[in-house]
Amino acid sequence: MDKVLTGVRVLDFSRWFAGPYAASLLAAMGAEVIRVERPAGEEERNFGPYAPNGESMLTVVTLQNRRGITLDPLSEKGKEIVAELVRKSDVVLHSYVSGSPDESLLSYDSLKKFNPAIIVAKVSGFGSTGPYATRPCFDTMAQALSGAMSYTGFPGTAPTRSGYAWVDFSTGAHAALGIMFALYHRQRTGKGQFIDIALLDVAVACVAGLAVAAEYKVGGIIRGQQGNASYYNYTNCLRAKDGWLMLGISGNPIWRRFVRAVGRQDLKEDPRLQTDRLRYENRQVIQAVLEEWLKDKTVAEVIRIMDEARVPCSAVNNIADMVNDPQVAAREMLVDFDIPGIGKVPLNGVVIKMSETPGAIDMPGPRPGEHNQEVYSAILGFTPEKLAQLKAEGAV
Repeated sequence: MDKVLTGVRVLDFSRWFAGPYAASLLAAMGAEVIRVERPAGEEERNFGPYAPNGESMLTVVTLQNRRGITLDPLSEKGKEIVAELVRKSDVVLHSYVSGSPDESLLSYDSLKKFNPAIIVAKVSGFGSTGPYATRPCFDTMAQALSGAMSYTGFPGTAPTRSGYAWVDFSTGAHAALGIMFALYHRQRTGKGQFIDIALLDVAVACVAGLAVAAEYKVGGIIRGQQGNASYYNYTNCLRAKDGWLMLGISGNPIWRRFVRAVGRQDLKEDPRLQTDRLRYENRQVIQAVLEEWLKDKTVAEVIRIMDEARVPCSAVNNIADMVNDPQVAAREMLVDFDIPGIGKVPLNGVVIKMSETPGAIDMPGPRPGEHNQEVYSAILGFTPEKLAQLKAEGAV
């Protein structure tokens, strides 16, 4: 069965996480994604985590579902090859900073001369405009600038970054969505276009989407650190007899079910706890009730009780718990592949489940140039002799 993006060819020049994640989303849905990296490989191939043999496992996971070629795009022969590949492709994805030679080479204005229908998606820290456009950026810088770090963590501690790269992966998802928008536009008009996605833009959208900018601009409130507690309802991380769990109470129907589940129907009439906002302001009352109720109960017991009461509650998994969680398995969110020299490595499963054109994880990330012969001969008709010559010249 053809997948929804079968027939779409993507040249992926992107690096690290955001751009490659966008390419992985497209590849899972059938796009032919070709990873293009320099002949010596890219820096992220030296980044952890590492397999017992010392090899980085990062690219095995982040570059899944695509073939890999090597190319020096700034060499004279490399520039010619880029033009030839662009003529036979639909999308170019890159993550070069504004003003760099690579960004200039892969700009929409440059590439549309070879293929007017080409779609160019640029993923960068700050985009193509504004005073920060030429700055380098990682996920953590975007977290810091977005304001998210200022209210993450417990009162009195340093500003705290999230332990996972939520800006990178959110940016990758936005980039993939932007590419889909552009493909739809091209289907109707025949025209390509430029897509400009910035880590800071996405981080600000995620932060401001919970009305914290409005909270400041309208109410003059600058949100502060609050640990694991939520804002304007009761949510917290709580200790049971044998571990930790998260519990969230939002809205009066859930509140009524919660007080019934913990045997404290008297709290339903407590004037301090009649609305989400009041329960937030008087959260120490609920906290004291829960600490007493939880001290002789296991995490499993609490989850069973709250599930029966239809109150949102979950265990706090460590990574091993997550890998072995039955819901993760049921949704096929980790797919094991045997990697030579490493062993079984779990790759990210397909997030978007589609009934008629389901995606799939077909292969792990390639090693540098693993598919040079296959790709260059199939797309550009290069003979083994020509490839050997290009390799000797340092172009591939």
